[in-house]
Amino acid sequence: MSLPRYPEYKDSGLSWLGQVPSHWRVTKTKHVCSFSTGWTPPTGNSAAYEGSNLWANISDLGARTIADTAKRISDEAAVQSGIELSPKGSLLFSFKLSIGQVSFAGADMFTNEAIATFRGSDLLALPFAYYAFPLFLVQNASENIYGAKLLNQELIRGAAFALPSVEEQTAIAAFLDHETAKIDGLIAEQEKLIALLAEKRQATISHAVTRGLNPAAPMQDSGVAWLGEVPAHWGVTRLKYATNAIVDCPHETPAYDDTGSYRVIRTADVSEGRLRREGMYSVTQQEFMQRIRRMPLEKDDIVYGREGERWGFAAQVPENDIFCLGQRMMQFRAAAGMYPRFLMWQLNAQSTYRQGQIDTVGATSPHVNVGTIRNYVLTEPPPREQEEISTFLDAETVKLDELDTEAELAITLLKERRSALIAAAVTGQIDVREATGKADT
Repeated sequence: MSLPRYPEYKDSGLSWLGQVPSHWRVTKTKHVCSFSTGWTPPTGNSAAYEGSNLWANISDLGARTIADTAKRISDEAAVQSGIELSPKGSLLFSFKLSIGQVSFAGADMFTNEAIATFRGSDLLALPFAYYAFPLFLVQNASENIYGAKLLNQELIRGAAFALPSVEEQTAIAAFLDHETAKIDGLIAEQEKLIALLAEKRQATISHAVTRGLNPAAPMQDSGVAWLGEVPAHWGVTRLKYATNAIVDCPHETPAYDDTGSYRVIRTADVSEGRLRREGMYSVTQQEFMQRIRRMPLEKDDIVYGREGERWGFAAQVPENDIFCLGQRMMQFRAAAGMYPRFLMWQLNAQSTYRQGQIDTVGATSPHVNVGTIRNYVLTEPPPREQEEISTFLDAETVKLDELDTEAELAITLLKERRSALIAAAVTGQIDVREATGKADT
C-alpha cells in the first residue's frame, strides 16, 4: 500500500518526532486528558483479595479489550485505598516494568499501581491513543543506567507530542484498526503453521522411535500401554539398562560469570533434540569444575530437563570440556547397545513424555522424580536400525525446522511492518484520511 504524505509540514520542536503536518498541534498529556493510577493491597492481607471487583495487573494486558482479570479485590480494600475506578471503555497503559502494554477496559475495574488509566476528552480520542501512546509516552521516558525505559506520573503528565483534531484522530484509528487486523490475520496464519509444524515434528519423532521406518514390518504388542505395538524384532528396555550413567545436576544455583569460558546448560537451552547455544550463561573454570564433580559432560552425552515448564526435552552434547549442567537438568550416557542419538530422540517422544507426566499431574511446578526417569520404558531396535532411524529423524527435523524458521521470520517482518505503519500514521508521516473515507477540513 502506497500512501501519500500531508501537503505541508512544520518542525515539531521535538527531536524524536521531527516534522509533523502543519495543522497538527504540539501539546502535552496534561493538556488533553486525565489519568489515574491504581494500588496493590498488602500481600499479607488475604481478605483484600477475596472480593468480586476486577483488579487488573500488567499480566492481564495484551488483548485489545479485557473484560476479566486474574485477580480480584474486595469492596473494603477498594474503599480504604481510595483508588479510582477504571470505567468500561477507558484505556489501560502499563508504565512500570513492562512499559507500553495497552488494553481497553471491557468492564468497570480497578488496577494496580503499575497501570495508568486514561479517559477520553474533547481533545483526545482513546482509539487513537491506543495506537499512539505506546510510542508517544515511551519516547518521553527517562532511562536507568542499564538503558531501560522509566516512566512515572510526572513524566506522563509532561509527555510532549503532536495531535491532530479528534476527527482526524478517529480517522487514523479507523485506518489502523482495518490495516492491523489484516496484518494480525497474517501473523495468526503463520502462528498456526508453526503449531502444525511442531505437531508434525513430534508425530514424526514418536512414530519413528516406536514403529520404525518399515510400514510392512510385522508388529507385536509391547506389553506397555503407552508404547502399544512395536516391530516384532525390536526389544523393550528401561532407561537404566540403556545407559551406563544417569547423573542428576548439582542442586545449587551456578555462580554465573559473563567472562567465563564454560557454558551452563539450563532447561531454557534445550528443546526437542536441539541445544540452543546462543544465550547460554557462562561460568569460570573454578565453577565449571564444581558443576562437573559428579561426572563431566562428554560429546554424545544426553542432557534432559526434569523440572519446570520445559521438562521433558532432551538434546545431545556436541563436544567435550565445554558444558556443565545447570539446575533441573540430568545427564545420560548411552550403553554399548544403544546408539546415543537414537536414545536422545526416544527421550523426546510422546511415549516417554507420558511416563514422566505421572509425576507432574496437578503440580504447580512440574517435577519428575529421578526414580521415574530411570525406569522409563524404551524401545530397543537392532543397533543398525537405531542409526538409520536417527539419520532419518535428523533429516526430517531439519526440513521442519527450516519451515519453522521461515514462519518465525515472516512473523518478525509482519510485526515490524505493523509497528512501522502505526508509527507513520500516528506521527503524520503518511496521510490516511482518504484511505478511511474521512477528511480533516
